[in-house]
Amino acid sequence: MRVTVCELPHEPGALDPAWAALCKHTLRNKSELVLLPEFAMVEPVWESERFDSARWAAAEALSDAWTERFDDLHAPHVVGTRPITKVGRRLNEGYIWSAGKGMTPLRSKFFLPAKDGNWEAQWFDRGDADFSEFHAGALSFGLNICTELWALESYGTYATRGVNAILSPRATAAATTEKWLSVGVVAAVRSGAFSLSSNRVDPTGACGGVGWIISPAGEIKATTTADAPFATVDIDLAAAVAARDTYPRYIFSA
Repeated sequence: MRVTVCELPHEPGALDPAWAALCKHTLRNKSELVLLPEFAMVEPVWESERFDSARWAAAEALSDAWTERFDDLHAPHVVGTRPITKVGRRLNEGYIWSAGKGMTPLRSKFFLPAKDGNWEAQWFDRGDADFSEFHAGALSFGLNICTELWALESYGTYATRGVNAILSPRATAAATTEKWLSVGVVAAVRSGAFSLSSNRVDPTGACGGVGWIISPAGEIKATTTADAPFATVDIDLAAAVAARDTYPRYIFSA
């Protein structure tokens, strides 16, 4: 399957040309799945400690408006996260958008930070504790949203279920890129699946870009940069299937 990861800004002046460039990239490369960053296209409301209902409503409306443009990507599947209110609960909800089908909810973020500059617990209700298996065509995948890359216990579950990939939309700082890339390698090696991640980017470095595609063996197949903010790789689903019976996965399945 041909997959694309990216880094995207949210500021309108920067986002519009970045989106146009991403659409050209995915069309040219015939991407089959595009992974967007966490809360793509909307402002990072969690940077403020105090919840603001007007800002939340504006983020929901803007996110909904952008989903109407997903056809522009010319890709059968798009995965990301969005702000949504369900039965009075505010969620950071994962989704898969499919051509001809539209939006399908996946799981919502469960592990929520609460610290200076990252007050997610003030803005979101906890979502789903279970790390389920989802599908995009022939691809089976798990969804670990940003902080949930550190939910190391989920990787053994994925290995048992035989998922092909772990998809991780992020909003992580430039200064912490190295450790996030490291846990992306751990996710791939322990689960025997490809690790894919896309990140937000902004001028302050609060979100520092760098998306990745990592093989089940832990080999970094591609990363994004400021000069090359999109990366597309053909991932061999059979490689993920074969990895289940190799070290270290077979030790834990015995």
